[in-house]
Amino acid sequence: MNKKIAFITLGCKVNLYDTEAMAELFTEKGYEVVDFEEYADVYLINTCTVTNLGDKKSRQMIRRAKRINPNSVVVATGCYAQVASEEVAKIEGINIVIGTKNRSEIVETVENYVAENGVVNNVSDIMGEKEFEPLQISRLTNRTRAYIKIQEGCNRYCTYCIIPYARGPIRSRKPEEVVEEVKKLAENGFKEVVLTGIHVASYGLDLGNITLADIIEKVHSVDGIERIRFSSMEPLAIDNEFVARMSKLPKVCDHYHLSLQSGCNRTLKRMNRKYNAEQYAEACERLRNAFPNVAITTDIIVGFPDETEEDFKESLAFAERMKLDKIHTFPYSPKKGTPAAKMKNQISGDVKSQRSKEMIALSDKMNIDFLNNNIGKTVPVLFEDMENGFWQGHTTNYIKVLAKSDENLNNKIVDVKLDKIHGVEIVEGTVVK
Repeated sequence: MNKKIAFITLGCKVNLYDTEAMAELFTEKGYEVVDFEEYADVYLINTCTVTNLGDKKSRQMIRRAKRINPNSVVVATGCYAQVASEEVAKIEGINIVIGTKNRSEIVETVENYVAENGVVNNVSDIMGEKEFEPLQISRLTNRTRAYIKIQEGCNRYCTYCIIPYARGPIRSRKPEEVVEEVKKLAENGFKEVVLTGIHVASYGLDLGNITLADIIEKVHSVDGIERIRFSSMEPLAIDNEFVARMSKLPKVCDHYHLSLQSGCNRTLKRMNRKYNAEQYAEACERLRNAFPNVAITTDIIVGFPDETEEDFKESLAFAERMKLDKIHTFPYSPKKGTPAAKMKNQISGDVKSQRSKEMIALSDKMNIDFLNNNIGKTVPVLFEDMENGFWQGHTTNYIKVLAKSDENLNNKIVDVKLDKIHGVEIVEGTVVK
């Protein structure tokens, strides 16, 4: 009888990729993957530490796993496990702590634990790491979109962020390994890939002979892949050369998640972001000139330490001028071990809550404007699944579309006329025969 393993992933798309890769390692050794709420022999929690809430949820999942099966092996991996390994090792119910290194050997680590017993803290220093760890995926279940991890680590050290300490310095995956994985995914029927990493824009800086644009062009040449996206970018990466090269690649989707964090230069400087609002505006202009229907989404932190009301209003007004299509709004959360957590003039919870509401209201308004600008257009939609009688999919500029059809549209790209807004951030359309 096969052993059962359950996974839960907290945090970002990179963590999701890492979980899928580890799941593949376990299935290759004969393990059966089950839902996290089911009885399993092993529970693996891929933790997040971006915020204190991420830490809290990680601890909760560890305890929940042990309640489901008190005799199970509970494994904590990921960013929280990396930066606070001793703290995690003391959580009741934990058996193995493995961090963000040596995860290609995770099956052996678990099976050695079963043989020997006793809490295993297998976290090692990641700050001197120079090589990309070869975790890869060749198949995914029940998805039409595949995430490809091309890069690890970050050298930016924003004052609010713990991730450089959790993931270490930048390490790029060898281009031939990226292309090989994309080919396998194409052979397994995937039409869309998302190139992801901790700081994707830095891809190739450590290799010295390749850039992000180069690897995108190599992926573009893979037969069977029809759409390419990439995860969060920073404005300085969106220079004239990059945009010119992307505009010649029809598989590259016209959706850019361009990280802003604040539209106020004073706040950006305190965050140790490497750009200013004017450079962000230039990046947006380049993208809109090259891609007429481009969607530009972003992240903004409100209530950063010493953010005055004037600073916030400046950030709000800048976001509105940029006509961003969606803002992921985050009230600042102090993270132990970061410079921002020690800054003076921390903002009260009430003020952060009010600023969040204002930024979210602006985001909702701009998103409706963006959707209305697309109504009436006929565009290709990659359909992913069916729910409540509607096929669901996404346009190249990442509008979620619902459409009815008697045909099986799963994993098919079909032209759809966008008819009307259907609830929050969704458009209803008609399949064009």
